[in-house]
Amino acid sequence: MSVHLIRDLDHLHSSLITMCTMVEELIHAAVDTLSKPDAPMAKELAERDQDIDEYDVQIQEECLKILALHQPVATDLRRLTAVMKIAGELERVADLAVHIAERASCLKSNPPLPIPARVHAMADNAVNMLHESIDAYVNLDTALARKVCKQDDVVDALNIQIIDEVTELMTSSPSLITPALHLFSAARHIERVADHATNIAEDVVYLVEGEFVRNRGRSDQKIAS
Repeated sequence: MSVHLIRDLDHLHSSLITMCTMVEELIHAAVDTLSKPDAPMAKELAERDQDIDEYDVQIQEECLKILALHQPVATDLRRLTAVMKIAGELERVADLAVHIAERASCLKSNPPLPIPARVHAMADNAVNMLHESIDAYVNLDTALARKVCKQDDVVDALNIQIIDEVTELMTSSPSLITPALHLFSAARHIERVADHATNIAEDVVYLVEGEFVRNRGRSDQKIAS
């Protein structure tokens, strides 16, 4: 590997880590608004999301530049592919963070609606999955990546339970239909954060082992080590 390629890959890695940190901070702030709806905060998160969008574009451009200048192969090529995918996943998580904060802020202007404990549990799990998927990338840890994949089933189960709970609430209390719909939407966005964290974890497995595990169904058999 040439010195120039090493330098460019190191810079690319640094850019992605910075983007990871920004996205983690954004999703944490968004989840916090579920307990304390805050319209100004939702606006602030939308502005911060624009910075993350710019990082995504920058990283994609850096990857294309490295491809053109160095024509990497094998592990280096897999790294570029994984970085491009991970950056895209992070950009989508940032969008979801904004959507979560927006839905939470809408709760403030509607009849009071208690947030089910399962929503907070699902949010905690999804945010933890994102953090661990990023750690797996930083440390090239496929065991941790596969653990993240398994955790997605927990979030999916919580999401189903929340759907049933919110549906029952709307049936029994028609006056809460509007805020319940906002809550339902927020929960769906949280569930999608877990999906993107799983995608990142699968990209880590591809990067380290050269194995595609996406789109094969996420059974325990597939992700067992």
